Amino acid sequence: MYKEFFGCAELPFSIVPNSRYLFLSPRHKEAIFHLESGLGDGGGFAMLTGEVGTGKTTVAKAMLKSLDDSTQAGFILNPTFSSNELLEAICDEFSLDYQAGDSLKQLSDTIHRFLLDNHSKQIQTLLVIDEAQHLSIDVLEQLRLLTNLETERTKLLKVLLVGQPELQQKLKLPQLRQLAQRITGRYHLLPLDAQETSKYIRFRLERSGASAELFSSRCIRHIAATASGIPRLVNLVCDASLKHAYSVGEQIPSFKTVELSCEQVMAFQFQPNPSASKKKSGSGWLVACAITGLLLAIPSYYYAPKLAQNTIAQAVENQHPVVMPLKVETEQLASAFTELLKQANQQDSAITDLYRLWGHQASVIDKMCDGQSTNFRCIRRLGNWQQVIEQNKPVVLTLQHQGEIAYATLYQVGAQYVDLLLAGKRVQIERRWIDELWVGEYYTVWQAFLESNPEGGYARGGGFSARY
Repeated sequence: MYKEFFGCAELPFSIVPNSRYLFLSPRHKEAIFHLESGLGDGGGFAMLTGEVGTGKTTVAKAMLKSLDDSTQAGFILNPTFSSNELLEAICDEFSLDYQAGDSLKQLSDTIHRFLLDNHSKQIQTLLVIDEAQHLSIDVLEQLRLLTNLETERTKLLKVLLVGQPELQQKLKLPQLRQLAQRITGRYHLLPLDAQETSKYIRFRLERSGASAELFSSRCIRHIAATASGIPRLVNLVCDASLKHAYSVGEQIPSFKTVELSCEQVMAFQFQPNPSASKKKSGSGWLVACAITGLLLAIPSYYYAPKLAQNTIAQAVENQHPVVMPLKVETEQLASAFTELLKQANQQDSAITDLYRLWGHQASVIDKMCDGQSTNFRCIRRLGNWQQVIEQNKPVVLTLQHQGEIAYATLYQVGAQYVDLLLAGKRVQIERRWIDELWVGEYYTVWQAFLESNPEGGYARGGGFSARY
């Protein structure tokens, strides 16, 4: 409709997969690296999760495209199978002969013979299953049994499970604990940040033959905020903007056109971040813990959330529908900040925010922070500011103002300011206020498989990268 008008050889924002428009952001590349590492060195299972439209299938297909002749891969979409149907689908994917009505054992034997034959030819077999959150417990268990065939050094079948965040929760079920323990690589893919979204939009415009400057920087910031950095939603919004601009004869989509298109598209979408349109995009100081690349429960490739810099606070914003950044820097605490301190008097609410930074929905037991829960440890400590800095993990600080106790989740430390989650809102204050408000008590969380260090920090995890 609008291709010729904007000088496009083809539609730049079609949601139909097209290898010519493969855009790998740094986090997509990081996902590929960690998944390949998890599947290497004898690993049997890896898992890639992320919200709808974040590019999970793109990552999986990019991995498959990079494979050489030493790996034979199969790709299964939308697996709503029984155990028998799954094995039949695997046979179909690898062109294995079987008879209709073959039993589970017969199908398993067919697959095992194929795996042994590949191994004898020094060929590794990889099975990628997309939308794996739909797999039943019985089918997931059948997959685990398939990977039992192994040599002293490696599994004969390696499996990459790709799915929505519900897959993480499913694998916490007691019935699947054996499978969960075999997953040697996990990666949770977050949406694009504002800078990556800008590069993504300009990349697709250039590939289509249009000008990369078709959308102004202001329009791109608004699209990035409204679509929460989810590539599929970005495509829908950009496509709608170009259609609307064409209909009114705009050579370059105006901000009003983009704003209207965003509202129309997002009115029919589930939004992980309902208030994304209010987000303060491009802000240098609104940066969050490095949840990008958060790997859960694997010691070899483990990354905990850090008090890091240069990452837009999208992960935090996604969890907090009310966005209200404040800059408290006067000699007297701002009245709005003082009011938030009064509201932030629930310890369990702040600890819930802390768990969210780990990608975990806190249970009632978790919120008690009595030392141990199913998958995490939570403990109260007394210390000083330097210990918190050295630990380099988000923590809950116990604050005191005018005789009242408040709880704030610290997720970013800057040279002059600290960023907090306080009563469900994001707040920035000067670091000097910490000395006046903080009583030295803090709550810290880490995953259960890690060894804690009573002096602060962990046996594994990244180094400190906050600004001084």
